[in-house]
Amino acid sequence: MKAVALLRTRIAFSETAFAQLAIWKVPKPVAESTHSFKYRLAYVVGGVCVVRYDNEAGKGDHRHFDAKENAYIFQTPEKLLADFVRDMMRWNRENRHS
Repeated sequence: MKAVALLRTRIAFSETAFAQLAIWKVPKPVAESTHSFKYRLAYVVGGVCVVRYDNEAGKGDHRHFDAKENAYIFQTPEKLLADFVRDMMRWNRENRHS
């Protein structure tokens, strides 16, 4: 089985903010992950990636919020999207006066 794209989209929120979302079903887990999904979700504002969830090979599941990187416990693609949207909203709330 080859990787199957489940979601690949870009959502523009304004002239300076967008989300790039990609989730694939993969035949075997990527290195350091225990599930059969590969993903990269990014929220970019003013040319800077301010929120990102990904599981690049060798690093496993993790999230970036501003300059901080933390482990992320992947459960389902739906939960992943919900967590990402929650962090986008949080970033917007915390940076609305910037």
